[in-house]
Amino acid sequence: MHFRYTQWSDRFNRGQQSPFDTLFNLFQELLSISGGDVSQALRWMNQIDEEYKVTDQFDENYGLGDFIQELQERGYIKHDQDQQRMVPTSKTGKSIRRKALEEIFSQLKKGSVGGHKTVHTGKGLERQPETRSWKHGDDTAHIDSTGTLMNALKHTSLDQFNLREDDIEVYNTDHHTSTATVLLIDLSHSMILYGEDRITPAKKVAMALSEMISGSYEKDSLDIVAFGNRAWKIEMKELPYLKVGPYHTNTLQALEMARHILQRKKFANKQIFMITDGKPSCMIENGKFYKNSFGLDRKIVNKVLDEAVKCKRDQINITTFMIARDPYLQNFVRELTKANKGRAYYSSLDELGGYIFEDYIRNRRKNVR
Repeated sequence: MHFRYTQWSDRFNRGQQSPFDTLFNLFQELLSISGGDVSQALRWMNQIDEEYKVTDQFDENYGLGDFIQELQERGYIKHDQDQQRMVPTSKTGKSIRRKALEEIFSQLKKGSVGGHKTVHTGKGLERQPETRSWKHGDDTAHIDSTGTLMNALKHTSLDQFNLREDDIEVYNTDHHTSTATVLLIDLSHSMILYGEDRITPAKKVAMALSEMISGSYEKDSLDIVAFGNRAWKIEMKELPYLKVGPYHTNTLQALEMARHILQRKKFANKQIFMITDGKPSCMIENGKFYKNSFGLDRKIVNKVLDEAVKCKRDQINITTFMIARDPYLQNFVRELTKANKGRAYYSSLDELGGYIFEDYIRNRRKNVR
């Protein structure tokens, strides 16, 4: 047996990943943080390379210039004639969303991913091990032949076999149903205050959720609404490049917009997921902004609670994911949850994806109509 000893290199930890793939992972992270600014992301990469000598770990013949050229050749960036600068392509946005999905799912426990189960059993799609007596209208494909035969043999014989209706056993099945979801993302200034980047994890969760629904739950719908001083609907392709602005938090308009979107959906189940770290601090009154950043303004809060009640009347559940630990903010979320009879999670940034995905996938308490 022979051994060959060489100097250790971090690249051995990367599973023989190519220089491009490793740099591309870094580029995607920086591109998302920069809000889609390719030039800024590349400048950051150059600064990182100067400080940590990233490319020296691969091959002396592969540098950042080679990486940029390969980005263009592979169709991840292109030159925009109107803006006179490099911009990301739709292929890049798809790749960032897919990366976010893989990253979040790698942190979750393995579980079945299918339709959304309900508490109802009977005529459904997924067979369960339990059986029951046959009823008129049950699908014959779900008959338990062994159980049915054993029931018949209790009162008959093979020579004079007689099958009665009450002998027939069928497997229970779970209902799968479709769901319409509106995801609300807080882009107020507090999402990057106090030295903590809260918007990047929130964007990653939104990107992963949109990628999962479009790939695994094609009958479901997902609409995304960003909110600051105002609320506005965004497309899936805009998600990787969202940026926080100098905004207050107009939770009221965000919930109103979500409710109006869901009112137009012909789905049995409708829900709102709201990711926020702050209190509602503004609203529009008589065409003008009413703002108050100092504590919880009851005038604003009461309007938000009224909207939560309206959502409840329309059978729209609100699930709030609060990524802040302030007690007075948690009290507001409790009021909101009580008014809507919804749910609330007080999660850290690294737990956010797990909470949202488990809540979405394992939703068992919806009704089939």
